[in-house]
Amino acid sequence: MKESFTSWIHSAQDRICTSLESADGKARFREDLWTREGGGGGRSRVIEKGGLFEKGGVNISTVHGELPELIRKRFDVDQGQFYACGLSLVLHPESPMVPTVHANFRFFELYEKEGGEAVDSWFGGGADLTPYYIFEEDARHFHQSYKTTCDRFHPDLYPRFKKACDRYFYNEHRGEVRGIGGIFFDYLRSEKSQNLAFWHEMTRACGDAFLSSYLPIIERRRETPWGEPERYFQELRRGRYVEFNLIHDRGTLFGIKTGGRTESILMSLPPRVRWDYNVTPEPGSREAETTEVLRKPRDWV
Repeated sequence: MKESFTSWIHSAQDRICTSLESADGKARFREDLWTREGGGGGRSRVIEKGGLFEKGGVNISTVHGELPELIRKRFDVDQGQFYACGLSLVLHPESPMVPTVHANFRFFELYEKEGGEAVDSWFGGGADLTPYYIFEEDARHFHQSYKTTCDRFHPDLYPRFKKACDRYFYNEHRGEVRGIGGIFFDYLRSEKSQNLAFWHEMTRACGDAFLSSYLPIIERRRETPWGEPERYFQELRRGRYVEFNLIHDRGTLFGIKTGGRTESILMSLPPRVRWDYNVTPEPGSREAETTEVLRKPRDWV
């Protein structure tokens, strides 16, 4: 299982980067290889100042070694070893009409001692969309892509993962969700009817659905006109994105606390952002529509 999923994240990174470079038409991903002092490392790929993407990254990591204190406390163990691997991506297009997107697919395993049998294993991941201007066609397409994928495995999965996504990507200090959601799942362990192999295939299928969930939205919106007012609103909303990642996101905290590469972890932050004081959109405007949608999650399919 570990070797199979690790192989998949490497091939998925290659496929996704190739397709995104083609969509951008100008910039190419810059690759950095890094190692972790405690064991393992990763391959970060970042794209910047492109024809479409202002900033983005598609990263993979495989880290292992002695359990950091953060993980020991979370799982109430005194010692042990771990292995974690995953693919994580964030894309910030320059156009305010093209949404930001995030996705992550990962596998985690715990061992009592180095070289020992696994005592716990699970999968996690998800994908979510953060538009600055609401296009219902895009929202429906994104959600339908993952509903179709999840329905191949069980009809209860998409509603369950969609609800978890809305609950997780919530800026409680603002009283609003980060975007229009998608799917989110974690701690998917072997069960009676759904063993670890089931979750392995499901997680990979969701990862393979990413390009078809996002690229059609790019093509529909990349030529939509925009100007400084739209750019201003985009930068305000990006501020909320940063707030979530730095205040609430468990992945950011895990990476920092386990000795991950800081540049790769904080790659998710947008390049241009603002926090103007107490800005309120004009009633009836498209900006007000976005703000209203983000106050309460909606069902899109």
